[in-house]
Amino acid sequence: MMQVLSVASEIAPLVKTGGLADVTGALPAALAGQGVRMRTLVPGYPAILSALEGGQAVAEWPDLFGGPARLLAGQAAGLDLLAIDAPHLFARPGNPYLGPDGRDWPDNPQRFAALSWVAARIGAEGAGGWRPDILHGHDWQAGLVAEYRRTDPAAPPFVLTIHNIAFPGPADPGLVHALRLDPGRFHAEGYEFWGAISALKAGLMGADALTTVSPRYAEELMSAEFGMGLDGVMRHRRDVLSGILNGIDDQLWNPAADPAITPYDGPAGKAPNKAALRAEMGLPDAPGPLCVVISRMTHQKGLDMLAAALPALLDRGGQLALLGSGDAELEGRFRALADHHAGVAVRIGYDEALSHRMIAGGDAILVPSRFEPCGLTQLYGLRYGTIPVVALTGGLADTVINASPAALARNVATGLQFAPVNAESLTNALLHLCALYKDRRTWSRMVRNAMGHPVGWGPSAKAYAALYARLTEAR
Repeated sequence: MMQVLSVASEIAPLVKTGGLADVTGALPAALAGQGVRMRTLVPGYPAILSALEGGQAVAEWPDLFGGPARLLAGQAAGLDLLAIDAPHLFARPGNPYLGPDGRDWPDNPQRFAALSWVAARIGAEGAGGWRPDILHGHDWQAGLVAEYRRTDPAAPPFVLTIHNIAFPGPADPGLVHALRLDPGRFHAEGYEFWGAISALKAGLMGADALTTVSPRYAEELMSAEFGMGLDGVMRHRRDVLSGILNGIDDQLWNPAADPAITPYDGPAGKAPNKAALRAEMGLPDAPGPLCVVISRMTHQKGLDMLAAALPALLDRGGQLALLGSGDAELEGRFRALADHHAGVAVRIGYDEALSHRMIAGGDAILVPSRFEPCGLTQLYGLRYGTIPVVALTGGLADTVINASPAALARNVATGLQFAPVNAESLTNALLHLCALYKDRRTWSRMVRNAMGHPVGWGPSAKAYAALYARLTEAR
């Protein structure tokens, strides 16, 4: 059986700020069916250590970037974990990246350098008698694995998955020695990025294979528009880059057996969930589609465009229920919309159970992102027959079949796509949505198509397993 160490800064259901955690939490079970045993190395946040069962120390370090640390092996929430018990780095409440003031912890470079350094040590020496055949890191927090393993001829192959290239993991160049990096590598072919240390750049340059979370995003990363200054690096490494589409846990997200909702297996079954959602959110009955948004409220997610386009939906009897948090200006803008429109309801924050009820009760889910490496909420929408309205970008383009005349004629449409990605195009998509919703026969067909669209991990797990096999055979 192939042995793989996944290296991640968060993992569902234990610590989650976004889709990264959903992916790292789902991959071990998805890959088990492909003959891969995956253990996940995570920081020892309070939530991780409190959930860890049977934790045994399998390594110790007197000085791990500023203090003593242990490596604990155990299980939590059905996951096989290795957790770094380093109180000086990780014994902090709340968000894993941000302090109480909403700003990055100032020692984030050291915190996640420690994660990468321990991963490299496990690759070189093993942990408790177990040693991986592959190291698989996720995003910038694991990027320095490439540097720490560089001079070890016996190091296992390293795969880096880019979930969002917008976060390069920058650090002041004065931290080179504090981060245990070779100062001779601070150049364009190493970890230097616009005069700073970049953990992500280190991983992009030094990984044996690069993956990202959808085929289209892999292509987009090689363009100046989407590459965030790293497009040249991506073009340089295009021969080792592949796009492997994310999936979702289709047992956790299963409308026929979801404990958070009234279960259903077809379009008609959505009605009681819609009525319940309206009651919960304080929305009246209305003739148009009930649209839901579950999102971080940031410029990337395009919610400013949605606010501008919203009259097109409301004027035709549509409604909006939003769950999210983030930019204070956007939060205030949507609160004001809810105060002035009976058809708008807003919940600031995040509530996992409510997200299930919203997706089950909504007619459509809106994902107007300016860029989206893969996206998961549109996949949840497909699974629950909640028609996605998405920007034509990244994984949104790869997962939704647009309701074009040809797709409608062939009865294969599963949602709506809009481009260019601006408020005017989104307005037109909402108008199209309202028109389709009035045609109950066409709408029911689209809901059935959406619910039948494959969204699980099967094909992607096979692709990851095949990649691991190629890398080990090449050695």
